[in-house]
Amino acid sequence: MKRGLLALSVWLLASAQVPPPAPAPVWNAAALAQLRHWVDAAAEDALPRPDPAALDRAAASGDAAAIDQAADALALRLARMHLLGTGARTGWKIADSDRAIDLPAALHQALAAGTLDPFLAGLRPQHPDYAALRAAYAVERDPARRADLARNMERWRWMPHRLADDYVLVNAASFEARLWRDGRQAGVWPVIVGKTRTPTPVFAATITGVTLNPWWDVPGSIVRESVGALMRRSPATARARGYVWNGGRIRQRPGPGNSLGQMKLVMPNPYGVYLHDTPNRDLFGREVRAFSHGCVRVGDALGLATAVLDGVRTRAQIDALVAAGETVSIDAARPMPVYITYFTAGLRGDGSFAHFPDIYRRDAKVLASASVRDEACAV
Repeated sequence: MKRGLLALSVWLLASAQVPPPAPAPVWNAAALAQLRHWVDAAAEDALPRPDPAALDRAAASGDAAAIDQAADALALRLARMHLLGTGARTGWKIADSDRAIDLPAALHQALAAGTLDPFLAGLRPQHPDYAALRAAYAVERDPARRADLARNMERWRWMPHRLADDYVLVNAASFEARLWRDGRQAGVWPVIVGKTRTPTPVFAATITGVTLNPWWDVPGSIVRESVGALMRRSPATARARGYVWNGGRIRQRPGPGNSLGQMKLVMPNPYGVYLHDTPNRDLFGREVRAFSHGCVRVGDALGLATAVLDGVRTRAQIDALVAAGETVSIDAARPMPVYITYFTAGLRGDGSFAHFPDIYRRDAKVLASASVRDEACAV
């Protein structure tokens, strides 16, 4: 018995001293070749080419573990650039949930399945506007316009990677709002956005419904600018225009002169910015429509309300409620996101591609990274 225990102890000790077989390299030759292709192709997405020097040194050493480590680092850097971009998101207040994606785990899963190409391709923004920008970038030769396209490709990387099936996308630079249903564009509306001194911010909110014949809570800035003085100096005129004191604040009654018009979308946000109707519809005939204090005025606002409600009320029912003059809030069947964005190049609602005026001079804030990319991608 003792002899058997002694033999077992000797075997266990010998086994502990023998190193286990080395694991097979995670990065095989085919995957490494694909990675190098993607590194060289970064320019096609207006991205700087990540430096493969560490991978080159590891490959020269022949150390499999070092190769795996260097390839992982290079692939993850490239993946983050495609998914999250490279620039500072100055003034861009749309939360990007993509930062929560576990890229190392996804990368290793792709390597195990032999699907590195689809993995990296899938990290590009999936919206058709990005595809249009990328196609335009591939053929553009003018340096200034290439930089413009690069900036807007970067902005798309700041958006959530996959948008909801249903959403409203407002582009302040193109003066349009587009409604998407089931991933397809379902409607386009002209909009008026903020003046250059009161620009419309970039943010996201959730549309939960529609208010017809809304009251307008006059913002403090507008009270100070004009309405407060009107109520002090000409109270009769102010009353005729619907302005009243209510709960310690100035409000405007519903009616034909109400600044919100006949409709506003219910979309709570910290900026006090809404999509709404307007009694001043002549301005929709202008090509450049930057006239508001920051809110987004919508042409055919009741048409947008009908589309957002999506069967909860018909257009005829909405028209009847508006004609009745009472303030009514109607919940949408399903809440949907609304993205208030700023893209100075991309698709119009009619499907044509265009460069739009940089009315707020925001392109300069994306210029540094864009110019670096453009130099890296020059042909």
